[in-house]
Amino acid sequence: MSFLTTALKALAFLGALSCASTALAHETLKLEAPKPDLAATPPMGWNSWNKYKCDINEAMVRRQADAMASSGMKDAGYKYIVIDDCWQKSRDADGNILADPERFPSGIKALADYVHSKGLKFGLYSDAGVLTCGGRPGSRGYEFQDARQYAEWGVDYLKYDWCYTGSMDAEAAYTIMAKALRASGRDILLSICEWGDNEPSKWAAVPGHMWRTTGDIFDAWEGKSGYSIGMTNILDKQVNLWSHSGPNQWNDPDMLEVGNGGMTKTEYEAHFSLWAMLAAPLISGNDLSTMSEETLKILTNKDVIAVDQDPLGQQARRIWKEGDLEIWARPLKGGDRAVVLFNRGAEAKTMSVSWDQIDLPAGLRADVKDLWSKTVTKGVKGTFGGTVASHGVIMVRITPKV
Repeated sequence: MSFLTTALKALAFLGALSCASTALAHETLKLEAPKPDLAATPPMGWNSWNKYKCDINEAMVRRQADAMASSGMKDAGYKYIVIDDCWQKSRDADGNILADPERFPSGIKALADYVHSKGLKFGLYSDAGVLTCGGRPGSRGYEFQDARQYAEWGVDYLKYDWCYTGSMDAEAAYTIMAKALRASGRDILLSICEWGDNEPSKWAAVPGHMWRTTGDIFDAWEGKSGYSIGMTNILDKQVNLWSHSGPNQWNDPDMLEVGNGGMTKTEYEAHFSLWAMLAAPLISGNDLSTMSEETLKILTNKDVIAVDQDPLGQQARRIWKEGDLEIWARPLKGGDRAVVLFNRGAEAKTMSVSWDQIDLPAGLRADVKDLWSKTVTKGVKGTFGGTVASHGVIMVRITPKV
C-alpha cells in the first residue's frame, strides 16, 4: 500500500473520529495516578531525528550509546538515547506494534537492554494520531496497548508527536497517553511534541514532563526550511514562556543542532548557552560517534550545563533588548545569577549588565566567571561587560560576595 493511500485512509478515519473528540476530551482529563518525578532538572540526552531523520538502524543507535558512554557525555549528565520516528513498521494481528525487522532485526527490547548496559536510559517515539509524521503506525486507539509494550521493552522516555490528528483535542490525547504510561507498570518520561500550537503551557504540566513550544528546529542561525525554523527564530518564541517552566515540567524549544555543520563554532556556543539559560532539555542531535573535539567541548561544558541543571529550575528572562543586542538572566539556587550578553548583529559590540538589572544592590561586590573562557574576575562592583562577537555571547555566572 502506498504512503498516499495510507495517508488518505488515515484522514478519512480522523474525520469519523472528529465528532467523538470533544466528548473524549471531557471524559479523560482527570489523571488519578501522580506524575512520576523523572525530570527534577531538564532531561539530557541524544535523539536521532536532527541528524538521521528516517535513516536509522540498530547498529547506528548502538554506536551512539557507545559514544555517549565513552566520550564524556555520560559523565557530563547526558543519559537518554532516544530513537525518533520510523522505527515502526506495522502491527500484528493482535494490534501489537512491530519494529522494522530490516532496520532493527534484534528487536527493540534487545536494543533497550544494550543501552541500559551502558548505564544509560532508552527512549522511543510515537504519535497521538493514526500515523506518525513519517507515515508509520501511530498510537491513536492503541495507547494502553502501546504503553504496556513500551514498559515490557524497557522504555524510559516517550516522545509523543502530533501528526495525523485531525480535530482531536490535544489535552485529551496527551492525557490518555499519560494515563496509559502511568498504568504501564514502569516510570516513563512523557515528552509532549505538539509544536506549541495548542497552548501547552496552560495544560501540559499535568500529563507531561516537557512540552515543545515551537515547530521543529533546523541547523541554521535564522530562517525557515519547510516547517522548520532557525535557532534565533525559536529563541524569539520563548520570551514570554518563562513563568510556565520548572522542575518536572519544562518548556522544550526543541533539540540541539550543535555539531551538525550548519552554524559556526561561535553560533553553536550561543545556541548551547541560550538553551541552558532557558532551562531547556539538552537533547543533542548530532552523530556522537564521529563528533569533533570542538563539538564535544561545547556539549560537555560543565559550567554551562550547571546553569541548565540548576535545581531552582527558573527559566531565564530577556531583561533588555536594543536592536541586535540582548541580555538574558536567570537566578540560580543559592543567590548566584547567570547572565548572557547576546549579539545577533554582524559586527562585534561592547555590552554590559548592571547589578540593578539582575536585582542585586549596586554596591555589592561579586566574583564573575566567564563560562566559556573560564576567566574569573573577582570583586566586581555594579556592572560587568565586554566585547561580544558577532552572533556570539558572553555567558557569566555572578556570585555575590558576603
